[in-house]
Amino acid sequence: MTETETTPTTAGETHAFGAEVGRLLDLVVHSLYSEREIFLRELVANAADATDRRRFEAITNPAIGTPENPRVRLIPDKTTNTLTISDDGIGMSRDELIANLGTIARSGSKAFAETAATTTSDERPALIGQFGVGFYAAFMVADRVEVTSRRAGTTDAFLWASDGRGGFTIAPATRDETGTTIVLYLKSDADEYLDPWRLEAIVRRWADHITIPVMVLRDGEEIAANEGTALWRKAKSDVSDDSVGEFYRHLSHGFDEPYATLHWRAEGQLEFYAMLFIPGSRPFDPNDGDRESHVRLHVKRMFITDKGKLLPDWLRFVVGVVDTEDLPLNVSREMLQATPVLARIRRAVTGKLLGDLKTRAKDAEIYAPFWQNFGAILKEGFWDETENRAQLADLLRFRSSNGEEQVSFADYLTRMQPGQEVIYYLLGDDPVRLAASPQLEGFRAKNLEVLLLSDPVDGFWPERLAEFEGKKLVSITKIGDVLPGGEKTDVPHGFDALAATLKEALGDQVSAVRASNRLTESAVALAAPEFGPDLHVQRMMRRMGREMPAVPVLELNAQHKLVQGLCAKLAAGGDVTDAASMLLDLARVQDGEQPADPAGFARRVAEALAEKL
Repeated sequence: MTETETTPTTAGETHAFGAEVGRLLDLVVHSLYSEREIFLRELVANAADATDRRRFEAITNPAIGTPENPRVRLIPDKTTNTLTISDDGIGMSRDELIANLGTIARSGSKAFAETAATTTSDERPALIGQFGVGFYAAFMVADRVEVTSRRAGTTDAFLWASDGRGGFTIAPATRDETGTTIVLYLKSDADEYLDPWRLEAIVRRWADHITIPVMVLRDGEEIAANEGTALWRKAKSDVSDDSVGEFYRHLSHGFDEPYATLHWRAEGQLEFYAMLFIPGSRPFDPNDGDRESHVRLHVKRMFITDKGKLLPDWLRFVVGVVDTEDLPLNVSREMLQATPVLARIRRAVTGKLLGDLKTRAKDAEIYAPFWQNFGAILKEGFWDETENRAQLADLLRFRSSNGEEQVSFADYLTRMQPGQEVIYYLLGDDPVRLAASPQLEGFRAKNLEVLLLSDPVDGFWPERLAEFEGKKLVSITKIGDVLPGGEKTDVPHGFDALAATLKEALGDQVSAVRASNRLTESAVALAAPEFGPDLHVQRMMRRMGREMPAVPVLELNAQHKLVQGLCAKLAAGGDVTDAASMLLDLARVQDGEQPADPAGFARRVAEALAEKL
């Protein structure tokens, strides 16, 4: 197959880019010049992946065939000012060309565009990898891009062409063999990429680890530009830090350094090679989009799939390769799900990662960056797992009512008060607001530490974990009307009548009105029913449009002058029903909620201020 066999046969049809894609392309072209050469890494990596996919599909569908000597070819042509990248991979059909090159499905283009517009020029090079714009990097160096592709198992080829502005065209074409050819019509200031030596240097820097040969045409001869070594099968002592770093950046599509690298060979009854990386920086939004692990599974160096569930989804931030001799090359993805060997590999790899993290967690300074980046995802393991819950619990870190960050359960246990039998926590959206919550007043007065949980997942995992080293986890909004270690609060004369009057006025908005000894400064607070869901969980459910049957309890600080004043007013025959809604709204505002009637609440506050003046 030669690159001259890719001429279009008709003018084809025109398609418009979406507005978001157009904006992204404009940013790529005009904002990311400091790392222009990265376009070649992206295109070469795509070509290599396409070749791997073809070899894998051919295992279960021999009709599509595989090339005898698969390779990626780079052909610079100074006479036409073009750079051609060609592969023998799986190829693309007409619909796949439109879907893969005409739209951006999961690359986060909107987020990329917004972030790139606000970053400095020094920061911008990392963005292209961080958001996976991949193929579109070609427009950094090309005025026009043509992609001719023939899908494996078909005889039809199609030409996709675009200048990276308003849209693209699709037309029938001819290609003698399966695969894809990309022709870049280079910009006038991009002629350096017509130099074979320059292309070889870029490949060595960015794609030396790719196992498929990358050939550069130099002086009429194809020269291998990459070593093509499976780094994960080498001994640690034989792999340089630079090559490991570049391999990590290829897998992660990022530009950072890994936080941790785990490179080992498992021997014995189960044999495999592994090279896994924990990223050094957090993806744009690790809780959004694809929530599955995509560690690559290789069998005897051949890529099989990145959907083999080699790690649980709560370790989805880990990237890397696992290569085994203990699976047959013809294993299908369906067979993978039921393969005992793979299940043992999963347990071994997961255990290795957790063990490494536990070692790092012994040093708070070393562990802090990891927890900041990925702690919220790690907590999902309590929902999905039973086998590793104890190890996960050791890795958790929290903010605390003591004002500390990075508090572990073990730290908490050493500071528990005599006779304290439970671990207290408080849920909310914002750690700063939690630290100022009136819910903490009584606990601080008794020197009882409370863990402050503000990640969205925190509303669900504590009940799954339930306890740590025999100490039950308890939300402080659900502990009933007696603060542990204390007695029931003495109430002033007339308090019971006030509570009954307020409950009647509020109706089914509250399940009860009672005195509380958890308040020392604030007049009111909300509490959850002792056997109902936590207040924060109730709020989360309501935001999701799901009504909760639980109704909160309104607690009053019987020693507060406002409450005592209301008791006196009621005892003197005054009307206190108007105060009921005000007290409930005050409690809601303290918890970060909106009053039920914001306008009415504002009016009542204004009236109260006017009376005071």
